[in-house]
Amino acid sequence: MKGYTQIPISATNEKQSFWKKLYNGIILQKFNSVYGVLSLVLVAAFIALLTRQYGLTPGFMIIALSVGIPVLYAVLTFPQFGTVLLLLMAYLLFLIMSLGIPFPLGTLMDALQGLLILSVLIRLKKNPDWKIFKSPISGIILVWICYNLMEVANPSAESRLAWVYTVRSVAVVMLMYFVFMYNIRTVTFIRFILKMWLLLSVVGALWAYKQEFIGFSANEEAYLHSDPNIAALLFLAGHWRKFSIFSDPVAFSYNMVVSSLLCFALITGKRKLWKKIVLGFLMALFLSAMIFSGTRGAFVLPPAALALYAVLNFNKKVLIFSIFAALAFGFLIVVPTSNQNILRFQTAFKPSDDVSFTARKVNQKRIQPYILSHPMGGGLGATGAWGQRFAPNSYLAHFPPDSGYVRVAVELGWIGLLIFCIFMFMILKTGINYYYRIRDPELKTYCLAMVLIVFAFNVGNYPQEALVQFPSNVYFYLVVALINILYRLDIEKNGPITV
Repeated sequence: MKGYTQIPISATNEKQSFWKKLYNGIILQKFNSVYGVLSLVLVAAFIALLTRQYGLTPGFMIIALSVGIPVLYAVLTFPQFGTVLLLLMAYLLFLIMSLGIPFPLGTLMDALQGLLILSVLIRLKKNPDWKIFKSPISGIILVWICYNLMEVANPSAESRLAWVYTVRSVAVVMLMYFVFMYNIRTVTFIRFILKMWLLLSVVGALWAYKQEFIGFSANEEAYLHSDPNIAALLFLAGHWRKFSIFSDPVAFSYNMVVSSLLCFALITGKRKLWKKIVLGFLMALFLSAMIFSGTRGAFVLPPAALALYAVLNFNKKVLIFSIFAALAFGFLIVVPTSNQNILRFQTAFKPSDDVSFTARKVNQKRIQPYILSHPMGGGLGATGAWGQRFAPNSYLAHFPPDSGYVRVAVELGWIGLLIFCIFMFMILKTGINYYYRIRDPELKTYCLAMVLIVFAFNVGNYPQEALVQFPSNVYFYLVVALINILYRLDIEKNGPITV
């Protein structure tokens, strides 16, 4: 046509390069092209070659990277997602490990906790709201963390490496208290956490029923027979103690107890009848599953917590309920039976007939002079697995603490034991004070649950080590944080309390 000049099209525009087509096929067309499909085939062939050459590990690593990067972003960006992920991983950690996945899940938990701490610090940098942590509990937790860090310079410690491996399970987990304090801001989120907690507990209880009446899985059988010491601890009177999805029967039984106490506290609140019936059923499920563990220390926790509840809410109805509860427990203690689970339950209330209880008393008496002569103890990690690994010839390496309080006294000295007792006292004192001050009925019920759970863990920490294993260690500091959060939410809703 006249008046128009034809502009020549260059070869570059006429024909796209291979990499441009690959980009269009993958990014723009979402693999819906020849080049997109070709890229998937090449990636699959590469993964297959790696698997054939090096086994399953490279495949798991690639999957971990593809999932890990989005999860990393979500943990740093969305506080509630990171909090829920931590609680889920803490509860299901040993179930995942039992599947035989060749991945350092313990290190993964440390990394997750580190990311949560980093996330809180980043948001505090943008919005320095430090008042949210204000509480008597926060102060004593910082003191306890600092004392554990100071233990690296303990002159009586046989190994600094034992301290390194132990402090991560003490100080880092304690910092989760501040993470929970900062990330949990609404009643809606608290309701979600409690529902998730109960759902996970149902999984744990049903798994124990499966172990009791159907049997152990192949992986569980392999674990039970992997070490003669395991069989010596878990096979008693011709019957295997059950541990469900947890690391050991103690962790399993204590988690069933605190879950049942959560149900009990929720039943005492104002809610529909059908919900109370469901909670009552769950409470019975958790307590019956607990018996399969054969953990004597757990059996005394429900009546101890109910006694505290009777003191906190003393009235005619509570008195009648306490009398019936006491009669029911008394009947279980004296009723003749051939059931090994019930027999072991009964021995928990007859310590003079318990050989293991007598052995613990002898060990505690034997170690008292060492505790008195070592104000800072023998150092973090001096007893148990880390002591045997890093200082096998030391005096404490083969000492069985068999108690959370005894371990604190032995490893951290009588100074550490004093700080730890003040720490526990401060939590209970603050929780009870807040329980009476909170005006909202729903928040008050939740606070009661947290106080009963802290008290149960505190009592259970004497016959066993209640706070050293997942998920108890993480959930304990969740409970402690919730005591403060519930009081804070009540003030936000109803205003400050005027004296």
